Amino acid sequence: MTKEYRTVTKIAGPLVFVEKTEPVGYGELVGVALSDGTTRRGQVLDTSKEAVVVQIFEGTSGMDKASGVRFLGETLKLPVSLDMLGRILSGSGDPLDGGPRVVPDKRLDITGSAINPWARDSPKEFIQTGISTIDGMNTLVRGQKLPIFSGAGLPHNDIALQIARQAKVPTATAEFAVIFAAMGITNEEAQYFMRDFERTGALKRAVVFLNLADDPAVERLITPRLALTAAEYLAYEHDMHVLVILTDLTNYCEALRQIGAAREEVPGRQGYPGYMYTDLATLYERAGKIKGRKGSITQFPILTMPGDDITHPIPDLTGYITEGQIVISRDLHRKGIYPPINVLPSLSRLMNAGIGKDMTREDHKSVSDQVYAAYAEGNDLRGLAAIVGKEALSDRDKRFLSFADLFEDRFVRQGREEDRDIETTLGLSWELLGSLPEGVLTRLDRKFIQKYHPAHKGERAAAAKP
Repeated sequence: MTKEYRTVTKIAGPLVFVEKTEPVGYGELVGVALSDGTTRRGQVLDTSKEAVVVQIFEGTSGMDKASGVRFLGETLKLPVSLDMLGRILSGSGDPLDGGPRVVPDKRLDITGSAINPWARDSPKEFIQTGISTIDGMNTLVRGQKLPIFSGAGLPHNDIALQIARQAKVPTATAEFAVIFAAMGITNEEAQYFMRDFERTGALKRAVVFLNLADDPAVERLITPRLALTAAEYLAYEHDMHVLVILTDLTNYCEALRQIGAAREEVPGRQGYPGYMYTDLATLYERAGKIKGRKGSITQFPILTMPGDDITHPIPDLTGYITEGQIVISRDLHRKGIYPPINVLPSLSRLMNAGIGKDMTREDHKSVSDQVYAAYAEGNDLRGLAAIVGKEALSDRDKRFLSFADLFEDRFVRQGREEDRDIETTLGLSWELLGSLPEGVLTRLDRKFIQKYHPAHKGERAAAAKP
């Protein structure tokens, strides 16, 4: 029988301060008995000789200093089994879909365990999302962490759902699963997510965790850890390729700031705790592949940049930890282009590990570089055309200016249900490059131009005839 303490000295926000306790461990679960006979759950957030700080999952409204506190001697664990697939759970792991609780094969600590750097395998193998701007220009590789940087009001959730529906590893035979964790979302957004997963059938291979905006901020800190624990179970014990989509990490960081303020911590940049970098790393670094294991975890964290500021602490710190970023553009969104992904500031640092012969296609790297260079030049010329007028540009410049418009309208723009394979994406790239003179295609090997350029289609057909 655990000892009950009635030594609560202070209640601040979601935190309870308890004095004169026995030694307790960080992250230990706590049961709190209120004066009205109800009980609430909590977790040890900080411990010292003088006091123990407990964060209450359900909030502290109605609590008083007469409440009884019991330390339960175990950490927060997630019950896991293959029955989780197809389920919609709350941010604390309770069923939201009307189904029974998950009957566990085992219970796993949600903090996970760090992957030994020596045991990490290099991420490789192309993951096809069906979105050309990602697959063709910023390729996602199995085991990578590639965040989406968005802004308020932009369709990052639609992009996340499209990736969840369409993602696959074309060269792999192992099963593919999606873990989708939403933090601090409205009830309307939650209903939208659930309807989309059920409508498209994507729920069959997914586990969904939903933390609503009116749920306690403390729960927001647990939700991504539950999701990653479920991912580790499916990847490393059932050899699945798991894609984890976390949205919105900005709400997670706001919860960190709120808890830090309640603890009266010395704030860091813009009021966020100084340890936010380390905290985010404990989430992002749970992606990867382990030598000798067939499964893998790939992460797509999504965050909205406050004020569209890419130098804000959340995207800034995220960029130090992850392997690139996908940037969603407000300008493209205003033009009515979906998905409004701007390839110029976007980057996948591991792209080269997952493309090329026997993975995507031999010309992938070259054609991607050439399309990027042509679009960058055409985009720069828009500024010049606005000053001197389009008529003052040379014929060459007009071709590049036209290419930029074509690229946005035909390559970037695609339907919300449109799932392009990599052959379609690369073929579209060559079609667009066909609008430019061959002499400016300096990043392409001549053999690739002969093999794939639309202008040489007749020659290829003639050579193929017996």
